[in-house]
Amino acid sequence: MSQQPLLRVEQLRVTAGNAVLVQDISFTLKKGEVLGLIGESGAGKSTIGQAILGHFRFGMKLGGGKIHFAGRELTGLSERQLRGVRGAKIAYVAQSASAAFNPAKKIGEQVIEAAIRHRILNRQQAIVRAIEIFSQLQLPQPQDFFHRYPHQVSGGQLQRAMIAMAICAGPELIIFDEPTTALDVTTQLEVLKAIREVIRLTGVAALYISHDLAVVAQISQRIMVLRHGREVECGNTAELLAAPEQAYTRDLLHSHGEPHQPRSTTLPLLTAEQISVDYQANRVLDDVSLTIGRGRTLALIGESGAGKSTLGRLICGLVAPAHGSVRFNGQLLPAALRQRSRQQLQSVQMIHQHPDTALNPRLTIGVQIARSMVCLTTLTPLQRQARVSELLEKVGLPPQLAERYPHALSGGQKQRVCIARALAVDPALIVCDEPTSALDPLVGREVLALLKSLQEETGVSMLFITHDLHVVQAVADEVMVLRHGKVVRQGRLDQVFTAPLDEYTARLLRAVPEMRVGWLEEAGAVA
Repeated sequence: MSQQPLLRVEQLRVTAGNAVLVQDISFTLKKGEVLGLIGESGAGKSTIGQAILGHFRFGMKLGGGKIHFAGRELTGLSERQLRGVRGAKIAYVAQSASAAFNPAKKIGEQVIEAAIRHRILNRQQAIVRAIEIFSQLQLPQPQDFFHRYPHQVSGGQLQRAMIAMAICAGPELIIFDEPTTALDVTTQLEVLKAIREVIRLTGVAALYISHDLAVVAQISQRIMVLRHGREVECGNTAELLAAPEQAYTRDLLHSHGEPHQPRSTTLPLLTAEQISVDYQANRVLDDVSLTIGRGRTLALIGESGAGKSTLGRLICGLVAPAHGSVRFNGQLLPAALRQRSRQQLQSVQMIHQHPDTALNPRLTIGVQIARSMVCLTTLTPLQRQARVSELLEKVGLPPQLAERYPHALSGGQKQRVCIARALAVDPALIVCDEPTSALDPLVGREVLALLKSLQEETGVSMLFITHDLHVVQAVADEVMVLRHGKVVRQGRLDQVFTAPLDEYTARLLRAVPEMRVGWLEEAGAVA
């Protein structure tokens, strides 16, 4: 390994108006080395990664510092010169593969585009190279995979295809920006192994950006911890995990909180019996039955495509069953939303996975929280205004946020607003569809604690859809494991995760990253 750094960042500063988003960050990266950038939302991780590519989001600009890559200073290059570096010398792997790929173009054509455009390979050479990479990344039928469209493959396969797109042109540095955040644990394990193998085979240097310290520990030789745009500490991965110097790093190490203590059984609030759902010719839920007790939380887990969100949407009246029925308070719940009474609509509310897409960017926070009150209650405008202030305080936000628009809030604040909106009409059941998966661990822990305290205060029941088993252990009374639309295992929290385990549940548990160096190699050996 060369002793000369491939990348040298010196006193990097990024600003937006009068705000300093990244403050005097410095680090080096050698060929074949991986540096992990870790920290909560707003720490500046992605801003640093994009600054290396010479890209700044709207309103941001370089406020100072220098970036040297392969002996060349990047900060003084024109946009045209930077385009010669991007894709060819420095590649970028984004968080959401589904958003990064053009749905109208074949996957293979998009993978080879950079290699051809930069004249690194001709078309035939690029095709051969792409198929070779598909094989290395263990993608099914590599030649056929080249000709598939993004919607024809799974999320994990598409994420691996984006890694193939990054390495096809033979870059010297890859910036991985939260590449596994939205994936279930088994798919995440596949992608982590693919990333590790790519780094081993190509010798490429990498910057691995994540808010999950356990994931970063599997990939990186060194880790830099960031907070509010500043470096908290930086060091060798094993040493940092064993003896972190700063309190903030210790908080990240213990971000999952205390396990939930299941409560005693209560009367059922909602029962679903022998539910089946078809999508075109495919059965996505097959003979699923469940019960949610009053004031209790049922966690629904499984890989992507297991049918978790479909079941949640069905309970909310957004999906109709092919067979089966749902009863609420002993009464049959109409399948279609428009057929439900005002009381039934009030009783079941939902918190969505992505607060950015769940909130209307053109409406103020107060208007959005009050909307269900307008439709489902007889409260006067003044009463609704008072209720909005009360709800914002209940979820830990100042009432004056009611006048702001979503873009002025952080990710954690937006999710708190979504919780307030779900509580607005005093529901008896809230369907929580991955409400913390888009949040960093510390903010996610705060949101989970908030939901638990609200449940204790109001007695609301919850269906908690998640692929994060740490979340399950933090909130659930009962657990249901789904696979390919079928129930694999269900019961009390302590029963479902206690041996003897079925093969699928055991595989899910083995795929949860552990906060130690070497876990990925062990997990890969038994996967």
